[in-house]
Amino acid sequence: MRPRVTIGDFSRASHLSVKTLRHYHEVGLLEPSEVDPGNGYRYYAEDQIPLAQVIRRLRGLLMPVAEVKSVLAAPDPEARNRLIVAHLDRLEGDLAQTRAAVLELRGLLQRPATPRAVEHRTVPPTAAVAIQATVDREDLLAWWQGALGELHAVLGAQGLQPAGPPAGIYASDIFEHGRGDATVFIPTDGTARAIGRVERLVVPPAELAIMLHRGSLADVDLTYGELGAHAMRHEISVEGPVREHYLIGLLDSDDPGQWETEIGWPIFRSAP
Repeated sequence: MRPRVTIGDFSRASHLSVKTLRHYHEVGLLEPSEVDPGNGYRYYAEDQIPLAQVIRRLRGLLMPVAEVKSVLAAPDPEARNRLIVAHLDRLEGDLAQTRAAVLELRGLLQRPATPRAVEHRTVPPTAAVAIQATVDREDLLAWWQGALGELHAVLGAQGLQPAGPPAGIYASDIFEHGRGDATVFIPTDGTARAIGRVERLVVPPAELAIMLHRGSLADVDLTYGELGAHAMRHEISVEGPVREHYLIGLLDSDDPGQWETEIGWPIFRSAP
């Protein structure tokens, strides 16, 4: 018969608190070797310590209890290792997201207080090839990347040259309600044929207050915020979609740090 160990001694030996050991018993993760039917005291065996150490480390890696159970119940080392590696891959993904968020927050805290220049621009009607869709906000970046690539490929296949940088038009509903109309287009002087999602479009004119955003679009909200604050203070803001002009972007550089994007806020301007 294995010598029984009190829950207190087992707690000290395993570095799992008594509260945690009781919880693991309740959820069936680490059951005592014996429970006194008279007083309910839990007792453990010395040979359960290695199991407790494994559980402690897996839980220290934030592995959910259900997944720890699966690891312990794995039929062979290969299956066990697959489960652990899958969890480690998720942790690395989460860590990358956390690092990116930290860098963005540090950048926000260290931003210079000097306001950036705002340009006023009258944009005339523009002939273009375009892709239009109603898009969920969380899908917007992936949709934008695919649309730009498709437009570029269609122009190349038809031997047409862009007459200006690619651009996008985004309805306020995307920001206000998480879903709305989006248009990505490339100006062209030639007559393009409509193929698949790509159509000919005359982009309507607009009066815009424009601010330049440098770098990745991951923190483009900072430029939107600064431009929006400027428009609230100094402009007559009007209902209408915002515009983005990709001066240096996805089609020009694989390095998002080199990108330059003009953000256009719709405003009212009287005739000069």
